[in-house]
Amino acid sequence: MTTTKQNVSFNRRATLLAAIAAGAAVLASFAPAKPASAADPQHPAKIAGKPNLNGVWQAITSAYWNLEDHSASGLSNFWQLGAIAAVPAGQSIVDGDGKIPYLPAKLAQRDENRAGWPKTDPEAKCYMPGVPRATYMPYPFQIVQGDGDILFVYEFASANRIVHMAKHQEPPVDSWMGWSNGHWEGDTLVIEVTGNNDQSWFDRAGNYHSDQLKVTERYTLKDENHIQYEATIEDPQTFSRPWKISLPLYKRIEPNAQLLEFKCVEFSEELLYGDLTKKSK
Repeated sequence: MTTTKQNVSFNRRATLLAAIAAGAAVLASFAPAKPASAADPQHPAKIAGKPNLNGVWQAITSAYWNLEDHSASGLSNFWQLGAIAAVPAGQSIVDGDGKIPYLPAKLAQRDENRAGWPKTDPEAKCYMPGVPRATYMPYPFQIVQGDGDILFVYEFASANRIVHMAKHQEPPVDSWMGWSNGHWEGDTLVIEVTGNNDQSWFDRAGNYHSDQLKVTERYTLKDENHIQYEATIEDPQTFSRPWKISLPLYKRIEPNAQLLEFKCVEFSEELLYGDLTKKSK
């Protein structure tokens, strides 16, 4: 009996150690690789011969309000907040004529989304933002690049995604952040994002898409502290042609740059469920 108990105890310890080792291997796969050599600020050290994108990055734009050109405006439902609740003016980040090429029949849904804001906006409900919206929201995100797959972690709603650099496959299911397959074209990281659900928006202005959305992102490191970001949008159910957005991303260079916790679910409970918990008069 004693021998049997010892064997069981040994097996449990062995299983636990194996699990710990497996977990450590997963984390190690996302650990930033050590650069081969130091480099000057204009030519950062590379990882496996490719640009080093590691760091905390953030967009400086008002595109999170509206991808297209927009004037400053107030939010009449929140007049008590004064200028705090005003929408800042912004220039379009849509290439070409600056307009999103909706199919004529799809504009009505965009207008309906906009009229119902903020309750209709997935951001207000603390849902994950999707791609490319996660990139230019007013919150930082982190790129963790090693020798294999690349991890993107976003401050808003603790969203994240893995960019599969080697084992590409079709998305197993549609999801908020989609399925990301990546490869390098020279010094540009190219990510194809498919398997997107039809619930996410592009901005707070109600711009939206269907579940046929495909986003092709391009990250080009211009120097140590700047990435040129481009995203080509394809969705034949919603748009008359593919279209592209582009904007720079800026590296957070303060010594303690890091992502802080913003688990926003608790702040959206009243919006989502308030009418279910209050007794009708």
